[in-house]
Amino acid sequence: MIEKLLRKATFATSAAQLNQIPKDSVCEVAFAGRSNSGKSSVINCLTGQKKLARTSKTPGRTQLLNYFILEDNKYIVDLPGYGFAKVNRKQQLKWQEVLAEYFYKCKPLQSVVLIMDIRHPLKESDVQMLNLAIDADKTILVLLNKADKLSKNLQQKTLMQVKEALGEKEDEKLFVELFSASKKTNIQKVSAILGQFFLA
Repeated sequence: MIEKLLRKATFATSAAQLNQIPKDSVCEVAFAGRSNSGKSSVINCLTGQKKLARTSKTPGRTQLLNYFILEDNKYIVDLPGYGFAKVNRKQQLKWQEVLAEYFYKCKPLQSVVLIMDIRHPLKESDVQMLNLAIDADKTILVLLNKADKLSKNLQQKTLMQVKEALGEKEDEKLFVELFSASKKTNIQKVSAILGQFFLA
């Protein structure tokens, strides 16, 4: 059922601030990740669409919430990639304010999918995003993307290291899974978790 729901995703609108987001939204799952973590590829993989989410030609510069509607006023929200060094401090602070307001004040936002490159997990900006989502009481799915770039042994080793680093944070509101958008690794398992987020 969830696979069919995800495949219905179509672009709805972009919002630069909270008063521009869809007023009819009843449930939102936001996708976040560092620039080059493969966030757009993950969204495209899960929705079965090659060009639904597009990577900006200037990573980190497009500070918009991109909304994709599924059905029954449920949305995937694509957040701009973060951690891009060329964005100046003023732009960073402005976007952080918008993002914090979105996480704390947008009631339909119930869950966050945090995408990390498995070869470079838990960077400082990842931890900041994770802590923001935890503090805002969101359910979180951490995806260690690009798992195909590592051997099976290293995949499991990194997974255990990330889980150990998260420690007590990992509970019924925090999931950690291996993923590969290019190979569709764990796509059914991850889709099932998204189903819990959207159909709860």
